[in-house]
Amino acid sequence: MRAVDGGGGFGGGEERLWHVTVTVAGPSVPTDEVRAGLERLGLDHPFLMSGRYASDRAEVRYWEEAPDVHDALAMALRLWGEHRNSAGLPNWSVVGLEVVDRETYRQRGGQTPLVSPGVRPF
Repeated sequence: MRAVDGGGGFGGGEERLWHVTVTVAGPSVPTDEVRAGLERLGLDHPFLMSGRYASDRAEVRYWEEAPDVHDALAMALRLWGEHRNSAGLPNWSVVGLEVVDRETYRQRGGQTPLVSPGVRPF
């Protein structure tokens, strides 16, 4: 698990945007089921940017609005489990998590927050 805060993100109470990458893994399931679940997750979670998948793992990237990195991490850890039933996601566990502030994301060469969602294989 990794969190990066470019400064000023620990308290203050105002909402900020955080770029989140959640990686999950578990027993192999048909890739069509994984893809369909990720597409439904994109409908459930309005800030989903992209999803990548294989039969035994998936990665989702999205923007989260939270006052600080601690809250963004907590919400990211719950994302898969909270949407498992509604999106028909596999019963997998979080194996990786990264949360970075918008400035850090942009410094790494990331695009603007308004990117069309998409789901594709690894």
